[in-house]
Amino acid sequence: MMMAFGSPCSSILTSTSYNALLKELQKIWTEIGESEADKDCMLSELERDCLEIYRRKVDEAATAKVHLHQSVAAKEAELAMLMATLGDIHVNSPIQSERKAKSLKDQLSSVTTLVEGLTLKKQELMKQFADIKAQIEKITGEISGHGHFVNAISALNLEEQDLSQRKLTEYQSNLHALQKEKSERLQKVLDYVNEVHSLCAVLGLDFAKTVNDVHPSLNLTSMEQSRNISDSTVEGLNQAILRLKTEKKIRYQKLKDVAGSLFDLWNLMDATKEEKIKFLRITSILDSPESAITEPGSLSMEMVEQASAEVERLTKLKASRMKELVTKKRSELEYICYKNHIQPDSSTAADKTNALIDSGLVSPCELLEKIEAQIEKAKNEALSRKEITDRIYRWLCACDEENWLENYNQDENRYSAGRGTHINLKRAERARITINKIPVMVDNLISKTLAWEDEQKKLFLYDGARLVSILEKYKLTRQQKEEEKKRARDQKKLQDMLLAEKEAMYGSKPSPRRSNSFRRTNEYHVNGNGSVTPSPRRNSVGSATPELSTPRSYSGRQNTYFKEMRRLSTAPLNFVAITKEDTMSFSSVCGSEPESPPQGQ
Repeated sequence: MMMAFGSPCSSILTSTSYNALLKELQKIWTEIGESEADKDCMLSELERDCLEIYRRKVDEAATAKVHLHQSVAAKEAELAMLMATLGDIHVNSPIQSERKAKSLKDQLSSVTTLVEGLTLKKQELMKQFADIKAQIEKITGEISGHGHFVNAISALNLEEQDLSQRKLTEYQSNLHALQKEKSERLQKVLDYVNEVHSLCAVLGLDFAKTVNDVHPSLNLTSMEQSRNISDSTVEGLNQAILRLKTEKKIRYQKLKDVAGSLFDLWNLMDATKEEKIKFLRITSILDSPESAITEPGSLSMEMVEQASAEVERLTKLKASRMKELVTKKRSELEYICYKNHIQPDSSTAADKTNALIDSGLVSPCELLEKIEAQIEKAKNEALSRKEITDRIYRWLCACDEENWLENYNQDENRYSAGRGTHINLKRAERARITINKIPVMVDNLISKTLAWEDEQKKLFLYDGARLVSILEKYKLTRQQKEEEKKRARDQKKLQDMLLAEKEAMYGSKPSPRRSNSFRRTNEYHVNGNGSVTPSPRRNSVGSATPELSTPRSYSGRQNTYFKEMRRLSTAPLNFVAITKEDTMSFSSVCGSEPESPPQGQ
């Protein structure tokens, strides 16, 4: 008999069905008339067939079990690989704890669920890694300057064994560092581009062409388009800035040199304001240092060429007017020398300079420089002579007062009542005080002049003659005049004595001679300040100050020395402001002057 497998309930049903079929088969065999031996043979065959079916089913079940074991093992391996890739090594497999309690199909279902979940997580991580790597590759390419980018997904497949959080954090840190470097480089590039733009504006250069020569992306107007920030671009911008700065310095110096020549020509040729105002911008540019020039077009080639063209024009014009300029400068030199009584240098006299310019032996510029040097020398010498020339002026003013007092004393009607009489009396008093200081003035003037000659190592010439010689001769002449006056007084005393004897002898007195009135309208002028100025006159033979040997008498002309000195000086006469060292009294001169008018007249 065959054994029944399965649950008890299933086994009872199967046994009932088997017995019913066996009874029906035996009934059929009986009706057919089969023998017992045939019946046993057929039953044995039937049992063998049933056993074969069972055996085949067992083999199929075993094969299915093996396949399930293999599937579970494969899924577990896949799960382990996913966990290792994702870095979830701390998660234990649920199969190990539930393998005894669950069937293979349950194990396979559980592992499959876990694998599917981790696979989705892996895909998300791979996408995240791919995005980060794509950004890293892009920024790296921008920084390195290489134009090709590797496909992020295919590159990631080569390294997909590690998708852990640690690796993700490492990639993110690398990305953040690259983003920071990119931001710094981009800011640096923008600063360089702005500096290039500013320099190009100042120099008048094409900004677009300049940055395109470095990299075309630098001239993009849209902020959405990326600019190249590679090392080569940064270095190219740096070199461009250095070239532009060098060009800026060169143009600034060139403009400065051209402007210097332009200013010299303006001063030389007395340019008008209308001519100068055209180049007012150049003047304002050169007033600033080179680093502070930022105005667009300030150092453009057009600006430099414009100034150069003006210099060239003025240079050509200067050549035609050079003789006139030389003559003008020579006249300036002669005026300075004449004003300060200095002999001008004869090497640049008008006749000589004209001959030299016509012959072409000397450049007019050299003559101008020489005359300019002589003018500067004359100004410096005039400055060093100023103290002495001031003393000369005071001395000459005192001599004028002496002449006036001599003429005034010869007027017999000087004390008569009339308009301006009291003014003349006051002036006479001041004149006597001033005249008493003349000898001290002369001595101090000689002392100062000798000190100047010792300091300057040359003679002090006044209109070509040595001043010390003039003063010494003046002193000698003045001494001779004093002696003549003394003899005149002695002779007058003798005449008065003889006259007194005649009067005593004959008892008669000759009528005194009446002299001409001295007060004439053309000899005294009352000024608004209360002083009286003498009119120009020729000195008489018997005047108190005879004609002296002055520098102009050496040249054969009449002595107009005092009048010229008064004419060249613009300062008013001030007989009170005499220096203290000139206030010593001179008794011989005081004794020779007429007495003051008696009081009450």
